[in-house]
Amino acid sequence: MAKRLSTFIAAALAATMTIPSLGAYADDNRSEQPTLLGRAVLPVETYAPGPPSGTLLPPGTVNGITFPLPSQPVEGFSAVVAGRHPGEYLAMPDNGFGAKANSRDFLIRAYYIRPDFKTAKGGSGEVDVDLNEFIEFRDPDGLIGFTIVNEGTTERSLTGGDIDPESLQRGIDGDLWVGDEFGPWVLHFDATGRLLDPPFAAPGGLRSPNNPHLGGAAATQPNSRGFEAMAISPDGKYLYPALEGATVAELGTTRRHVFEFSVRDEAFTGRVWLYQTEQPGYFVSDMAALDQHHLAVIERDGGLGLNALFRKVYVVNLTDIDAAGSLVKTAAVDLAAVPDPALVSLPPVHHGDIGLGDPYRVTCESIEAIHQIDGNRLLLGCDNNFPNTGRNPGRADDSEFIVVKLPGLRGE
Repeated sequence: MAKRLSTFIAAALAATMTIPSLGAYADDNRSEQPTLLGRAVLPVETYAPGPPSGTLLPPGTVNGITFPLPSQPVEGFSAVVAGRHPGEYLAMPDNGFGAKANSRDFLIRAYYIRPDFKTAKGGSGEVDVDLNEFIEFRDPDGLIGFTIVNEGTTERSLTGGDIDPESLQRGIDGDLWVGDEFGPWVLHFDATGRLLDPPFAAPGGLRSPNNPHLGGAAATQPNSRGFEAMAISPDGKYLYPALEGATVAELGTTRRHVFEFSVRDEAFTGRVWLYQTEQPGYFVSDMAALDQHHLAVIERDGGLGLNALFRKVYVVNLTDIDAAGSLVKTAAVDLAAVPDPALVSLPPVHHGDIGLGDPYRVTCESIEAIHQIDGNRLLLGCDNNFPNTGRNPGRADDSEFIVVKLPGLRGE
């Protein structure tokens, strides 16, 4: 079954993976400004079948969400890729509730979603989720190399107590590649979510405090600063996992490393690029390949609500390095002020929602999913850090998806 599914996905991808080339990208060659084309919202209290979760959190109500939860929340998403059909996407949450200790009852999954974007021409602004057909990541062959929460079970489903998946890409053959923060690792799964190889460790001996192989040694990568972002080349040959934050040795700097991983060789190639954030406290939160050389990169601050001040998409060219050895960045869109001339972000979903209208403002703390729909349209999604607030100071954040048009993102 897994082989048939991989073949099906590979055939579908063959028709959709040709991405228009990116011409010279600069503010002065764009005739139009970036524009919000669509917005869709998935209610925060969307639950999928599964065992109760949040049982390791203090019981009670936080921002309107009462713990423990009845089953598995379909919460904010850290990554999104193309789905099985046009208009469908595969969206992946992270480890659940923010920490290894409190997420042992959160099952690592990816869900098929169909946003009906509200646009200038209509649309409900709602998101349909297939709650009965999803990908559940698991390690039935015992390849992961350490004791997992569901160690004694047949399926050995992975939980937020085992891995922290933050980035997702699909290979040409349909296999799924996940960037993790607990290692940091690159993880290789088949199309059904079955782990195919032991974790591929980050180069240079980088290990987070949550790495089970530390053995009493000091961590060399800070907690929650691993492979938050990861792109895949359009031909499927290379992955580009990037560190969200600086290494322990470089704390307080703006240096963020982007690595190259060969899918064919299943190994890091040794090539590394340096990406410089605007401030030491800013994060690289996701990337998408636009062609063989250009990547769209989300860089953000740690603010939420009205304090979400910096979150931009930049374009970098892997062949364009400045005199200091860093990737040259070109700003593509300011996600804290996206022009919304058609007011597609209105009306508000809840009374008291902020940041809507022209300009539209991404107010979630963690904008960390990016996917190129076509040449000049990007899909972006929020990890709502369940049950954090952002859009509304009195409510836990829903999961928001937006489509932004970026004229000039591709050459004509």
